[in-house]
Amino acid sequence: MIHAISTFVHVRERLHPGILERLAQGGATGIEIFAMRSHYDYTNPQQLRELASWFHSQSVVKLESLHAPPFSGGEWGRFDRVPLNIAGGDRKDRVEAMDEIKRAIESAEILPFRYLNLHVGLAGESFSEQKFEHALSSIEHLRAFAKPLGVRLLLENLLGEMAAPVHLAELIRALHYDDIGICLDLGHAHIEPGIEQAFESVRPLLRSVHVHDNRGDKDEHLWPGAGSIDWKKTMDLLRTAPQPPNLVLEVEGDPAGDPDFGSQVPEKMREAWKLLE
Repeated sequence: MIHAISTFVHVRERLHPGILERLAQGGATGIEIFAMRSHYDYTNPQQLRELASWFHSQSVVKLESLHAPPFSGGEWGRFDRVPLNIAGGDRKDRVEAMDEIKRAIESAEILPFRYLNLHVGLAGESFSEQKFEHALSSIEHLRAFAKPLGVRLLLENLLGEMAAPVHLAELIRALHYDDIGICLDLGHAHIEPGIEQAFESVRPLLRSVHVHDNRGDKDEHLWPGAGSIDWKKTMDLLRTAPQPPNLVLEVEGDPAGDPDFGSQVPEKMREAWKLLE
């Protein structure tokens, strides 16, 4: 299992090589970049080349994945952000969402990555056959765009019915593509429907795992061990997957703006890996 971390931990800052260096010091061998324009502007060639240069300068840490943009712009934590929904009822909104996601995928031309983690619908969204059909069409379109760039799609479970693990597995089976997989978000699964049930729904499709903790009632993105997930049981379960998935720490940074937070991240990462092992 590759030990990776999402740059989500520093989502309130502009992503730069110094952040990547800090994450490498914490023991990461893989990185997932969180595509939020205020953090990682995938339309800015200068930032892309700056980050690509860092990855090329060393051989230990690989860029494993990109988290597709969940919003069309704005900053993390602001309420004026416009969510992107590839399964929504309005065709214009779906097209605009796909266009924004394609702009993020295009960054692979300068900064190559293996997987794109993709949200299907919005958190808390109910399921319907119409939304299911919209999702099928959107995923097929995005796959066709991503494949020539060497990017594979991973569908991520969210809270709510639409992106429940069982429905994501149904989407992939309906598409009949063997290069689309699942990113199992453990924090979301812990709240609903439960990690064991979620895992069994997606076991053969599992390629990546978002690792974070909560107390079972809200999506907190805590460091492992700070919530109520049984990590011994969870890790034993993940080891039974047919293909060992990437483990990606996806913890939220310090919303209070603690100036010392960044310097604490490497040690927190090492503690997390020790717990998981």
